[in-house]
Formats: sequence, structure tokens, C-alpha cells
Amino acid sequence: MAKRTIDKAKAAKKDEFYTQLEDINNELRHYREHFRGKTVLCNCDDPRVSNFFTYFAYNFEFLGLKKLITTCYKNQDVDLFSQGQCEKAVYLVYEGDKNGNNTPDADEIGVLPLKGDGDFRSKECIELLKEADIVVTNPPFSLFREYVAQLIEYGKKFIIIGHQNALSYKEIFPLIQNNQMRLGYGFKGGAGHFISQYKDIATAGNHKEGMIRVSGVNWFANLDIKKRHEFLVLYKNYSPELYPTYENFNAINVNRTDDIPCDYDGIMGVPITFMDKYNPEQFEIVGLGIANLGLSIGVKPYKPEHKAYRKEVQRRGAVDGDLYIMNGNEVVVPYARILIRKVKK
Repeated sequence: MAKRTIDKAKAAKKDEFYTQLEDINNELRHYREHFRGKTVLCNCDDPRVSNFFTYFAYNFEFLGLKKLITTCYKNQDVDLFSQGQCEKAVYLVYEGDKNGNNTPDADEIGVLPLKGDGDFRSKECIELLKEADIVVTNPPFSLFREYVAQLIEYGKKFIIIGHQNALSYKEIFPLIQNNQMRLGYGFKGGAGHFISQYKDIATAGNHKEGMIRVSGVNWFANLDIKKRHEFLVLYKNYSPELYPTYENFNAINVNRTDDIPCDYDGIMGVPITFMDKYNPEQFEIVGLGIANLGLSIGVKPYKPEHKAYRKEVQRRGAVDGDLYIMNGNEVVVPYARILIRKVKK
């Protein structure tokens, strides 16, 4: 999905994109050992249509779950995603197969009303959160910062969907840097198709009826997975011509993760997509080279003449703390860079 559609969803707070069962299975199969004996909460899912509920209910015994709880937000307004047909929000509780048919039957699923609208921030939903061991869901992108903050506050394990741009949020990046949060295996091609009533503007080859394509989405988790311990093979050699030094910070610019040089031990600025290959045993995250987060680690403000050129000649923004390179007289500002260096052995 184009960025403007994401922005539209954020602005209207109408960002309820339902996740495909195939995408849920493709990711969660890597976490199977973490679920045994655990209570799972899906607290941003209408349990009547959620594929998260379907996945966990039908794999309850296979995963060895203790309990499954799902809740949903009851929008008080009639809009794209809520027609105002349900009087109250509900939550469902499933504790496994009771009659031996290995199917979650209606009489085995407890359907209970919520006093409020099912907002994950409400007192009654927080009580359900306290009961859970692992939270798995696709939270609203517009509330991603607040949602993650709550999970951290209550010390919960989680596997959730978010946009990769969240890596550069000042509230999220420190969690990544301190190994409190990491990327999962992700979506094929870095994009997912979600069930949605938004008009899909994807190209014909990517179009799926009744769905919308969202680029840059990923899974975020704080559970350990095999991928996190895989080493990135480095084979490029450093040269100052191919890897220019930033004008305002002592580090070199690397345009692609695959281009990280094998023979350079200093600080390097890499794209945020590097996090998909990040192994803390191989690399240390120094910081993020944008705005205040950049200033906090020593990125220098723009030189006056460079800021003037950026604004008056290039007619672009010039935010102090952003990394930039001088190419002759031209100011080059790469998209958000994560600053890393190799772990010393």
C-alpha cells in the first residue's frame, strides 16, 4: 500500500487491517516452543472474525497452550470498520478441546461481555493483559508507540505486527538498541496483504481482491528465535570512494546491508532494513542518526552554509541531528541511518 494510504489510516484512526491466516502461520511457526503451557492474549482482534483467534484455537493442543483470550475494540462511531451493529465489546476465552473432536466448538468457547468498549488501555483489558504470558496481535499502527509501551510496562512477551518506520521512533528505537525488542521473520517481499475495506491501489500483479497491500510491515517480538543468531556474511572491501564519511559525524555511509565492508571496524551508518539481519553477537548498535536521537550521540548540527544550501537551493528540510554527506557542493541526506559497529572479538 502506498504511504499516503497508511497516512490516511493514521489520520482517521481507521487502521484496522485484518491479518491473513497464512501470514500468521508463516511467522508463528518459528516460535512454537515458546507457547507450551502459556496463556496467549490477542487484545486487538475481533474474535468473531480474527484469524489470530482461529490460528490459536485450532492449534491449541498442538502448541500446548494453557488458555487463549481475545478481545476487540468496539468503535463507538459508524465508519469503514464498525457499522455500530454490536451493542457491546466482548472477549472470548478458550481453554482447549473438551469433547475430543479436536475442534473449538461454540459450547467450548466462553463469550463474555466487556463493560467498556474493549480499548486495550481500559482497566478491564489491562486485567486480562496481566493474566497473559504472551501477546500476539496486529495493533493499530496509529497507537503502536502506546501499545508497545504498555507491553513493556507490564513485562509481557509479545509477537506483534508494525511498520518498519517504527524502528526510527524515539520511543521504539531504544528498545531495539537495548535488545528489548527485535524484528521477526517478516512478510515476503517486505509487504503484506491485509483484509480491509480500503480501496487497494497495488499494481495488478500485487492486487488481491478484498485486500490491501501494505509495504514495509514487519513482525516485532521480544522472544528469541534462531534468525537472531545467524551471522551476516561480509565480503565487500572498504574504500573511501565507495563509503564516504558523514560531514557531521565520524562514520561511513553504507547504502545497503549487503555492502557492509568486511575490513572496516569503525562506526557505519546503515539503512533501517539492516535490522532484518541484525545479530547482537556480530554488531553493536551505537545509535540512530536522525533529529534529537542523532544529537544525543554526538551528531553535529548542520553547518550554517550547508543548512542554507539545503533549504534555499535544494528546497528540502534540514533537521539538526540528521546525518548528511557532502558530494562536492551538494548536500546529500540519506534516509534514516542506524549507526553500528562490529563487536570486538
